[in-house]
Amino acid sequence: MTLPEEEVAEELTPGVPGRGPRRAPSRGRVVVRRFLGSRQGAAGLAVLVVMFLLAFAGPLLSPWSYTDRDFTAFLQPPSADHWFGTLQTGADVYAVTLRGMQKSLIVGLLAALVSTALAALVGAFAGYFPGWADRTLTWVTDLLLVLPAFLILAIMSPVFGEGTWALFVLMLALFLWMVTSKIVRSMTVSLKRREFIQAARFMGVRPVTIIFRHVLPNLSSLLIVDATLNVSAAILTETSLSYFGFGIQPPDVSFGTLIADGSKTAVYAPWTFWFVAGLLVVTVLAVNLVGDALRDAFDPTSTRPR
Repeated sequence: MTLPEEEVAEELTPGVPGRGPRRAPSRGRVVVRRFLGSRQGAAGLAVLVVMFLLAFAGPLLSPWSYTDRDFTAFLQPPSADHWFGTLQTGADVYAVTLRGMQKSLIVGLLAALVSTALAALVGAFAGYFPGWADRTLTWVTDLLLVLPAFLILAIMSPVFGEGTWALFVLMLALFLWMVTSKIVRSMTVSLKRREFIQAARFMGVRPVTIIFRHVLPNLSSLLIVDATLNVSAAILTETSLSYFGFGIQPPDVSFGTLIADGSKTAVYAPWTFWFVAGLLVVTVLAVNLVGDALRDAFDPTSTRPR
């Protein structure tokens, strides 16, 4: 059974005389072409790739590790030995900044993936199964919407000790999925009335199979864009929590912990603050540019200049 979003790949268009008809480009190729044709999308993707390369390959270029200390250079400005300068502890700013960017990127990506997957499952099951399942899942969603996420994460901060950052990612993801879940639910209710869903039900296909094979694939555009935008939201949330000491805990570092430490010396030692702050702004801006370009690429009615 062909899904609506895949029908474009099945259409035949006139080809070169003598060669017969040719297939129209698939929807995926159209989306990729529209995305790469967008200046902001291409620029955001290029910057994001550079940020990832800098975060994970950049430390290999420096002789200093984020745990090393130079006891002959406390709070020194950028130099040939320390490219971004040093902190009050003698730590190399370049090394700790890239380590913090690694952690923030990993937290942002994992939290976005988990929250989007949770939103897709809860919203799809709530929309497909009316009755007690819908009421229960909607009640849980509404409950989490009114709970003060920042306060709860702050109270649980003592649990986020060294080596438990994965638990922090899970807790962060638990407070990012509710709004998307409501959108998925409403779209699932609409999709449930479509002919291809009705046909699958009359053929005896199990509801769970219908959800995973027909409903969720038809919501892929929404979920992809949501996951992309959730990356920046998760990075900013992690940075805010870590800034106040409620997120990533020492001896590990992240954007938030580095900005918190650098803000104390930003006036007379600006290299301790502005390098990490600049990378945070550039990273979040690049993610948002990619998310906006993806949204336009998936929307066939978009008329934004590319």
